Amino acid sequence: MDNPESSQSKPIGVFDSGIGGLTVVRAIRSRLPNEGIVYFGDTARVPYGTKSPETIRRYTREISSFLNNQGVKLMVVACNSCSATALDCVTEHFEGPVIGVIEPGARKALGVTHNGRVGVIGTQATVHSGAYERTLRLIAPEVQVFSTACPLFVPLAEERMEGREATRLIAEEYLEPLINQSIDTLILGCTHYPLLMDTIRKVVGSGVTVVDSAESTADASFDKLQEMGCLEPSNEESPLVQTYVSDNPLGVEKFCRSLMPQERVWVGTAQPTLIYPEVRD
Repeated sequence: MDNPESSQSKPIGVFDSGIGGLTVVRAIRSRLPNEGIVYFGDTARVPYGTKSPETIRRYTREISSFLNNQGVKLMVVACNSCSATALDCVTEHFEGPVIGVIEPGARKALGVTHNGRVGVIGTQATVHSGAYERTLRLIAPEVQVFSTACPLFVPLAEERMEGREATRLIAEEYLEPLINQSIDTLILGCTHYPLLMDTIRKVVGSGVTVVDSAESTADASFDKLQEMGCLEPSNEESPLVQTYVSDNPLGVEKFCRSLMPQERVWVGTAQPTLIYPEVRD
């Protein structure tokens, strides 16, 4: 990687399967206001969580290669499905530091639980991978982990269905088994799920702490760049949030402005090139 001085002015790269990763972008901009960001949301192929590990790994290779070509200094994998099954695919094509969302979220949950009973909700790919359970138990072997897949939450978030009665009913169906396990902490194991935060909190009740890994991931990004001496020291104006999507740029631009009204946002389209199609994991 370049020396710290030459890397300071480079942006941070962030990607997700759709718009959910913009919640991580918002947290990073709050924690690192001087840093530029290049984001890619694969809105044409969302959701990833119902796809096979082989397909998720191929998509991850394509997107990480695209962001690498944008000259980013840090890669944030703001997709739990990719973090769970394909983090190594990012390091194949990127020489700089790579941060996923699973470990920061797990550490945050362990810091707030009182009874050691932690729930995890995510896509089918994330839950079936067991990545959160492994990470939580590696840090705290005595923790009890209860997981469930919530596949309908991603399309509900993408369709901006927060606050609808249908969303509440689906949330109750998904979350009741975890509530019955007396969890006191719930990890949102998908970056789309914070877009349904109000509904989720109402369903689980005030006795359950809901952990959104976005802020923990932003803290981990700050710590890594500080450790490397690659923090952007200052900017005269707020840096641009450069956003690429594979479909529906106008809808995403509207969403960006509602999520981050104070930020300078540019939205355009890009189609990461299909790379290594012969590879089969």
